[in-house]
Amino acid sequence: MLKKIGSAVALFLLLSFSLNGVADEIQDANKLFKQGQLDQALNMVDTYLVTKPKDAQARFLKGLIVNEQGNPMEAISIFTALTNDYPELPEPYNNLAVLYAGQGQYEKAKVALEMAIRTHPSYATAHENLGDIYAKMASQAYDRALQLDKSNTGTQTKLALIRELFDQGARAAKTPTVTLADAASVVAAHPVAQPTAPVATVSRSDLIASAPVDAAAVPAPIKAETLPAPVPAPAKAASVPDVNAEVVQVTQDWAKAWSSRNVKRYLSFYASEFKTPGGLSRSAWEALRKDRLTKPKSIQVGVSNLKVTLVDAQKAQVTFTQNYRASHFKSVDRKTLVWISHDGRWQIAEERTGN
Repeated sequence: MLKKIGSAVALFLLLSFSLNGVADEIQDANKLFKQGQLDQALNMVDTYLVTKPKDAQARFLKGLIVNEQGNPMEAISIFTALTNDYPELPEPYNNLAVLYAGQGQYEKAKVALEMAIRTHPSYATAHENLGDIYAKMASQAYDRALQLDKSNTGTQTKLALIRELFDQGARAAKTPTVTLADAASVVAAHPVAQPTAPVATVSRSDLIASAPVDAAAVPAPIKAETLPAPVPAPAKAASVPDVNAEVVQVTQDWAKAWSSRNVKRYLSFYASEFKTPGGLSRSAWEALRKDRLTKPKSIQVGVSNLKVTLVDAQKAQVTFTQNYRASHFKSVDRKTLVWISHDGRWQIAEERTGN
C-alpha cells in the first residue's frame, strides 16, 4: 500500500528528482546505493557529511541506505531530524510514515502524513498513503469489534470489503520490481522544488487474507499499494509514561523551532483554539510572533525542570524553567504550556508565563 523502494521488503519511499547540480560525491553514492553496495555508499555519504553536515540530500540518502541495511530506527532518527531542520519538505514526513507503518505504529504514520500534506497539499503520494493508513486502522477497529461481538454481520461485511480491496491489489500485482531511474534523493537545495518525476513502480503483497464476500457488494478497485505486514495483535494503549515522554519531547521541539527562528514550524505548534494573549486576533498574534522570531540576530531557548501533569488522555500541562537568550535580551521565567492532542498530534492550547 504505502509507496516504497528497495527490495521487496524495503520500507521506504523512492523519491525521483533531478540530480542536476548535486555534488559528484552524492551522485556516486547514489549509484552505489542502486547497485546494492550499501557499505561503500554509506561510507561515501558519511565522508561528505563531515564537511557538509546539514546537506539535506546527503542526509536523506543516508536514511535510505541505513534502512536498506536493516536499521529502521536509525532511519527514523535521520528523517525526524530532517523534518526538524527542513519542515517545509514533505518527503521526509512521508518516509517516516512508511517506517512507522512498518512497525505497526499507524497513529504516528497518520500524523506524519498529515504533516506532509500540510506542507504540500498537492502531494498526491501522501494523500494516497494516508487513505491506506485509514483503511488499515479501520480494518483493525472492525477486527476488534468482531472479537467483542462475532455475530455482528454488519461489521463482518465491512471487514470483508476492506480485505477484498487489499486482496484485489495483491492479485493485480506483478513480480516485485523497483525502478530507480536516475535519481533517489531529496531536493538539490533548500528550499526544495516540487518533484520532477513520479515515484517508482513498487511491489505489492498480501496484507490480509481475503474473506468470502458477495462480489456485487465489492466496490470498484481503488489505486493503492499494500501496507507493510499488519500487527498480529491490536496495538496497546499508550501508557502514562509514554504520554509524558511525548509531551516532554514536543515541548523540546517547540523550543528548538523557536531557537532556530523557524516561524512556520514554531507557529505549527499552536492549536487553532489557542488562547491568544491580550485578546489579539490570531492573525495579529502570529504577525507579532513572526516579528519577535525574525528580528533578533540569534535566539536560544532552553527548557529545564520540566514537570508534566496529565489532565486526561487528550490534555496535558507542562511547567518548566525557560531560559531565553537573544542578541539583545535575556530572561529566565517559569513557563506553563497546556497541550491538547488532535488525532495523535500535540499542540498548544494555552501559554502562560510566571507562577
